[in-house]
Amino acid sequence: MKKLFLALLAVSVLGFSSCSDDDDPQPTPNPEVKFDVENFKGEIMDGEAITLDASKTYMLSGALIVKKGGSLTIPAGTRIVASATSASDVDVRYIAVEQGAKIYIKGTASAPVVMTSEVKEAEAWGGLVVCGYAPTNKADAGSAGAEVSGLAYGGDQPNDSSGSIEYLRLEYTGYKYTNEKEFNGLSMFGVGSGTVVDYVVSYKGGDDGMEFFGGTVNASHLVSVDSGDDGIDFADGWSGIGEYWFSLNSAKSGIEGSNNGDNGAATPMTDATLRNITAYAMGEKPFFLKEGAGMMNIDNIVIGGLKAEKTQAIFYASSDDADAAARINAGDVVVSNANFVDMKEGQTKAVSILTVGENIEAKGAGNGINKPDWVSDALNTVDANTTVFGDAVVARVAFKGDITSDMTLDANTIYMLNGAVVVKEGASLTIPAGTVIIASEVSANDTDVRYIAVEQGAKIFVNGTADAPVVMTCEKTEAEAWGGLVVCGKAPTNKADAGSAGAEVSGLSYGGDVADDNSGKISYLRLEYTGYKYTNEKEFNGLSLFGVGSGTTVEYVVSYKGGDDGMEFFGGTVDASYLLSFESGDDGIDFADGWSGTGMNWMSINSAKSGIEGSNNGDNGAATPMTHATLKNLSVFGMGEKPFYLKEGAGKMNIDNIVIGGLADNKGQAYFYVSSSDTDAADRIAADDIVITNVKFDQMGAGNTEKAAAGLSFTENANATGAGNGFGKPSWLSDALNKAYNGEVIVN
Repeated sequence: MKKLFLALLAVSVLGFSSCSDDDDPQPTPNPEVKFDVENFKGEIMDGEAITLDASKTYMLSGALIVKKGGSLTIPAGTRIVASATSASDVDVRYIAVEQGAKIYIKGTASAPVVMTSEVKEAEAWGGLVVCGYAPTNKADAGSAGAEVSGLAYGGDQPNDSSGSIEYLRLEYTGYKYTNEKEFNGLSMFGVGSGTVVDYVVSYKGGDDGMEFFGGTVNASHLVSVDSGDDGIDFADGWSGIGEYWFSLNSAKSGIEGSNNGDNGAATPMTDATLRNITAYAMGEKPFFLKEGAGMMNIDNIVIGGLKAEKTQAIFYASSDDADAAARINAGDVVVSNANFVDMKEGQTKAVSILTVGENIEAKGAGNGINKPDWVSDALNTVDANTTVFGDAVVARVAFKGDITSDMTLDANTIYMLNGAVVVKEGASLTIPAGTVIIASEVSANDTDVRYIAVEQGAKIFVNGTADAPVVMTCEKTEAEAWGGLVVCGKAPTNKADAGSAGAEVSGLSYGGDVADDNSGKISYLRLEYTGYKYTNEKEFNGLSLFGVGSGTTVEYVVSYKGGDDGMEFFGGTVDASYLLSFESGDDGIDFADGWSGTGMNWMSINSAKSGIEGSNNGDNGAATPMTHATLKNLSVFGMGEKPFYLKEGAGKMNIDNIVIGGLADNKGQAYFYVSSSDTDAADRIAADDIVITNVKFDQMGAGNTEKAAAGLSFTENANATGAGNGFGKPSWLSDALNKAYNGEVIVN
């Protein structure tokens, strides 16, 4: 086997700024010995090409330097462990690669190379330092001492190659000489673009996870987690492309980008192109444009999670950094497709002079603030009990404004509804299974009403599932806390101003002559605490369907503790099945204005007023097109008045298999109720346009003996099942859909 010339490098030597200075003490080589895995340190000399053995664990017991002309190859699965220092063994453990030397780290997704420490704490050992001949803007470029290794770096060879680093995990790095002089996980000094850097993880480093000191190297798939300073840092004229970077839980900045600490306008200027970036959960200055900043083009970034007590800009530049301001004002710093998550009160998105293009669909490194798919299990696993990313985290994203092009939300994100969201004509909003939307609480300083509306010609796709419904709820867990969901279509209504009628609370037009109009799909949705009230006559329902057409799917929808109706149909032709309204402040389920559709498997439980209310038209009970409702399998229980209210002309109805009861005691009203003054409803009854079959009256309440208004016939069936299980939870109501966001079970 080739021999390794060992040199005990004194700590005092490491402290000098450059090993090229004549006054630097030179290491004294020890006698030549055979390579020893238990004593892994020293120098790989010019002409030596050392290849490690992946079957062995190498105990790093000092500094290992790959000298100019030498090379070190580390195969997939190799493990290097820095031994603990002691009073009698104070040599700093680190690996460094000189200018003109090469390192080849050949990890794979299933067998990464690991560099770690016996001591499982940040700052336990140095890290990996690579020095190249590529340009920097440091005044002493070409002879500048690498920050902690004392090696020269920089030059005029932008295409310089220092080898390749692929699938490497660095753990517990960041040995500190002083507060100003400490190792990063991976330090790249003047490294050239001929070098490959891909899939590198820094875990619990004491300083930065990775830092670029000038150079032109491109680097992709970088992860820094739990760094003691910045997550990823670039400076000193670094000119390269960074793609798929993830900085998580850094003590200071998530990402720090500088030009030069001595001269912010130094050249060659930092020129960074960054794409697909996530920076989340930092102690301060999430993206710090520092020391002149340089030129940057940043696209597709998810960023946020700054500590609540820090009232700073997410994209931050110091107010006294004139060189950074000059770059921003010149348009040299471009930020596009930024998704701001988990912002706290008092925090701003960017310094006032920086314009940021936003996009709440931006996925950053690939999966928002959670582990992206490109981080393999092996790269993510530290030991049997520890992973780099840990448990999944749910981010909170501000959600407000017009949607003018197709948008898809992310189920791994909580959307904070801070006002009205309106899906405009021609656009669509897709909400995947498991997504949670939480309306923030209205305050004296923020009075915007929170609701979601879909214009005519727009579409919404609520793609919940039985096990993962979509949830729309509110921070304030009381009825009337926010609006609800409003959908407007082009199907017929019998309103006199159909086609231009303003939807009751959103002001949007609805109605038309497109009976099969399609507004999308609403499946497995739970709405909570809806019903915001402008006036007693003008308030939101949980789900409002205005002129919605039969091409639209509405199924498995729950309204929980809404302030007005749980669901209401204002004309239209849409069919709707598997609806549950629980504890509505007005009616459970309401249809009117010429709705012509089929409703199957409806439950209305504990409504303040009617359980179900069916009308034709409040201005003209005989208006056409007339309400024509086919209702099958209904359970209606626990209402304050008029259990099934045939109102305002009623319209035509065929009602079959209904279990109904629970009217408040001594209300003395008919279960199928018609006002004695409603002549248009009487006409419908007289014409046999209202057919009620297979009714089971149960728990009618004391003093309530009248089953139906005079003239209204019906047939009873003691075996009627209603929505499937009488007043109990039906089999189609999944446990996930039946449990409120606060954990309360809705129907027992």
